[in-house]
Amino acid sequence: MSDFILPGTLLAATILVCATALRAWTAWLDLRRLEIGRSSPGAEGETGVRIELADVRERLRKLEAIADDVEL
Repeated sequence: MSDFILPGTLLAATILVCATALRAWTAWLDLRRLEIGRSSPGAEGETGVRIELADVRERLRKLEAIADDVEL
């Protein structure tokens, strides 16, 4: 009987550690999916893309003005 106590305990501890690691892994994957979903341009919609494009155009206009030595 005592021959099975140590291997049984080690097996139970191994199962517990594996289950905890698996749960942490799936939670991390869910977090990454959430982050990717938030940062994708398709998630913002057409309006968000237009706003970003207008912002880039404005920055480009300012940089061109600086290159031409014209103050805004």
